[in-house]
Amino acid sequence: MSEGGEATAGARGRGARVSMADVARLAGVSSQTVSRVSNGSPSVDPRTRARVLAAMRELGYRPNSAARALKRGEFRTLGVIVFTLHTTGSVRTLEAIAASAAEEGYAITLIPVAAQTQDEVLGAFTRLGELAVDAVIVVMEVHLIDDAVVRLPPGLPVVVADSEADEHYTAVDTDQAGGSRAAVLHLLELGHRTVWHLAGPQRSIAAERRARAWRAALRERGLPVPAPLHGDWSAESGYRLGLELAADPACTAVFAANDQMALGLLRALHVSGRSVPGDVSVVGFDDIPEAASFLPPLTTIRQDFAEVGRRLVAGALDRLRGGAAPRGAAVVPTGLVVRESTAPPRR
Repeated sequence: MSEGGEATAGARGRGARVSMADVARLAGVSSQTVSRVSNGSPSVDPRTRARVLAAMRELGYRPNSAARALKRGEFRTLGVIVFTLHTTGSVRTLEAIAASAAEEGYAITLIPVAAQTQDEVLGAFTRLGELAVDAVIVVMEVHLIDDAVVRLPPGLPVVVADSEADEHYTAVDTDQAGGSRAAVLHLLELGHRTVWHLAGPQRSIAAERRARAWRAALRERGLPVPAPLHGDWSAESGYRLGLELAADPACTAVFAANDQMALGLLRALHVSGRSVPGDVSVVGFDDIPEAASFLPPLTTIRQDFAEVGRRLVAGALDRLRGGAAPRGAAVVPTGLVVRESTAPPRR
């Protein structure tokens, strides 16, 4: 393989390798000119550039991005370590990271972490090192990198999402507390005497913050705090736990920690003969695209995933370029979206 690039050239036979010199000979230019075209140099005459590009297409030549990266000292790739692809938050955050990275001219390399262990996280960093990335974004919903025994390897700029490791890394988080408080106060202002909580997994940072804010909002007003029920973010867990809530006649308002569990809760209330919002008001969290099509349309807390992704990528690139990216969390605001699943309680 030449330093400049390689490809399988149909014009030269299956399996043959095409070098920069081959392109130069066909285009009638020097190898240095081919190199400048490959690297996007503006110093090449447009007619010469067109001739070189035509030769590349004819021979099936593809520039070697690894060799170019070594010369530039960067790979134009961001590594993303993610614990799960089964939750709305992780998937939409990942989509936003990919879109923002592309706008900056960067690709992403995704490394899923199979288990919630330090070894798995360190192994993910090792794999990213082998794949050559410029910086790392960590998207994890569990308490792992926050533990005192866990230290991410040095040498790579690191930005984390939804983490409490604010003292050590640049972090970006949705305003979990503010959104949860807005959900609870909305229900209380409608006249409900308290609010039940369908919480997320106990190890989840986002679920913990939402539950903490729900509890605090009730205590500030001197209201009773019902025992929370912990689901796993899925609609199925929302349905299963929703049957318990539906069986309690005192339950008139529920704040669900995400929209998927709220969907399961709506089904459980329906099959139990309790109307929404007539008997029970429901508020979710996320504002997934389908939330407006639930029956009834779901009142929920909107997360700005696009802004979270933009700030994560911007933080990674600031650290990469030697900027003084701040330690601590940048908080992205949330907003209450009122639809038809909430109403004053029956008198």
